[in-house]
Amino acid sequence: MKHENATPIGAFKVRGGLVHLDRLRRTAPDLKGVISATRGNHGQSLGYAGRAAGVPVTIVVPHGNSAEKNRLMEGFGVRLIVHGADFEAAREEAFRLAAGEGLTFVPAFHPDLVLGVATWAFELFRASPPLEALYVPVGLGSGICGAIGVRDLLALGTEIIGVQSAGADPYARSLAAGHAVALERAETLADGIAVRIPDPAALEIIRAGAARIVTVTDDEIAAAIRAYWAATHTLAEGAGAAPLAALRKEKAVQAGRRVGIVLSGGNIDLELFRRWVLGCP
Repeated sequence: MKHENATPIGAFKVRGGLVHLDRLRRTAPDLKGVISATRGNHGQSLGYAGRAAGVPVTIVVPHGNSAEKNRLMEGFGVRLIVHGADFEAAREEAFRLAAGEGLTFVPAFHPDLVLGVATWAFELFRASPPLEALYVPVGLGSGICGAIGVRDLLALGTEIIGVQSAGADPYARSLAAGHAVALERAETLADGIAVRIPDPAALEIIRAGAARIVTVTDDEIAAAIRAYWAATHTLAEGAGAAPLAALRKEKAVQAGRRVGIVLSGGNIDLELFRRWVLGCP
C-alpha cells in the first residue's frame, strides 16, 4: 500500500500542483494568478504550490464543500470563492472569473498534473516487488492516468484497475457504453471521486490502459476507512479508501496475486467521519 496521505497537503495531488505551477512560473513571466475549481485536494495542491512559487491562487468550491478542506486551502493563502451546487457549477464560475480577471485557468486534469502525480506510481513500482495488479481511485483521472503512463514507460505487466463510487461512476459507464457518459448528479460522500462528467483526454487513456473499473458503495468505502483506522491507525478520506474497498470486494479474484493499492489522501472532515464512518448521530 502506497501512503500518499502524509504529503504536505495530506494527498497525492500536491505532486501535480508543484509541477504545473513551476512550469507556468517559468514559461509565463507575466502570470497574474491562477484559478481553478475543486472539492479540496486539487485546490490545496495549487495553494501550496502557488505559495512556494509566489503565484496568487483563486479556488472556487461548491456550496456544502468540506469546511475543513476550505480552511486548509485558505491556510495556504488561497482566495476562496463559494459558488454553485456542485463541482461543475463551480468550474463554470471559475471559467467566468478567469476571463473577467485575466487569470490563468488550471483544469483538474492537465498533462502537467498527470506528470506530477505519476511520481507516486513510479515510487511504488520502483520500491515494490513486481505487482500483478494496482487499484487506483478515479476522480477526473490524473492519478490513474499517471499510473498507466508509468506502467507503460517501465514496460510492466501490471493490471491497472480504476475505482469509482457506485453513485458517481461516469468512467465506468463510459467504458461500458463505448462513448462518454455524463451523469445528472454525483451521489457519494467520497468527495474526491464525486465526479459526474468524464474528461475526454482522461477517458481515452483509461480506455486504452486500464483493465477495468470497479465500483464500490459508500458503505463499502466506510468499511475500508474503518479497516485502515483499526489495523494501522491511519486516517483515510473516502477517495483514499476506495482502492482498499475495491480490493476487499474482489478478494477472491486477486487471491494468490501480489496487488498494490494507493491511499491517495487522508483529508476527511471530523464530522463526516463521525456521521458516515462511525455512524454517530
